[in-house]
This record gives sequence, C-alpha cells and structure tokens, in this order.
Amino acid sequence: MMEQRIEQHFIDSADLKYQCAQALSKPIAAAIQAILACVTSGGKVLACGNGGSAADAQHFSAEFVGRFERERPELGAIALTTDTSIITAIANDYDFTSIFSRQVRALGQSGDVLLAISTSGNSANVMAAVEAAHQRDMVVVALTGRGGGKMNQALRDTDVHICVPHERTARVQEVHLLTIHCICDGVDAQLMGDQESPV
Repeated sequence: MMEQRIEQHFIDSADLKYQCAQALSKPIAAAIQAILACVTSGGKVLACGNGGSAADAQHFSAEFVGRFERERPELGAIALTTDTSIITAIANDYDFTSIFSRQVRALGQSGDVLLAISTSGNSANVMAAVEAAHQRDMVVVALTGRGGGKMNQALRDTDVHICVPHERTARVQEVHLLTIHCICDGVDAQLMGDQESPV
C-alpha cells in the first residue's frame, strides 16, 4: 500500500512536469533573457520566498554565486531569506510583511531582478517585495502556482510570470525547482555557448 502511494507521487510529479513543458517554456525563456540582461550589465538577482520557497531562493542564489553544472564566472545573486538578524529586526520593529521589501529597497537598483517565489501567489511579504522592486525600477520574475493569486494583478507587462497550473503545494514546488534549474542552465548556455550537460 505504501509503495503504491509513493509510486503515485512520482507519477503525479512526472505528469505535471510533462504538462508544463510546453506551457511554461515561453515564460521560462523570457525569465532567462531578463536575468541574462541583468547580470551581463553588472546587476544582481534578489530572491525571496517563505518556507520551501525560501529554500528555493537560496538554492537559486547558490547556483548563481557558485556554479550550476559547469565552470563560469560568479553571477550576482542574494537570497533575502538568510540573514536572521535582518529578518528578525525588521519583523520585530515593523512587521513580518516588511522583511523582504525593506531589503529590496536597501539593496535593489534599477536593472536588478527580483525572483519572487510564492506557491499561492498571495504571500504578503513577497507581494510587498514586488512593490518595492517596482519602486526601484527592477524587473520581477515571479514563480507561482494555483492560478497566480494576487501576484497576477501586481505584475507589470515588463515582468515575467511563471505560474504552475496546479493546486497542490508539493507539486508546484517540484516544478519551481525544475524551473530554477532551467533558468540556471539557460543563462549558462547564453553566456558560454550551448553544450551537452555533463553526465
């Protein structure tokens, strides 16, 4: 019985990824171009999210500052989810909704990109970060699910919305991780030329 349940998770995840391959390839390609334009102009990506999405923000930043699958110069990325002193000071002195937006206003500049991750599209602190990014003339790349939530109304025409068409948080997060890997691979391919990924 447990084995069947586990197998169903694999099947459901694979099915959703297969469905998303065509639907999300265009916005993911647009995200790659936006991030590429940012980093080749000396800009940086600020990434944020809550819970599993916070882990995704950190994962993305690690792949950029370190490397993805091949050697290349470091790329500028900062996860806004990692500095506990900043996060707790802002949450304590202001409120939890401000933990990312204050960092975006402090660190973000015109030409930078905000990678805003929210499976529901309704996270108040991520929405506040989007608003702060727009104040700084930054492009937003939003990773959402469940129809995009309030993020749909907050994004501008110059932003990129990658919305996973599913209601279940775990499935959305699985596609978000694959999306992050696609972005890292796409940026590397544009910077260093297309080549087969290492085995």
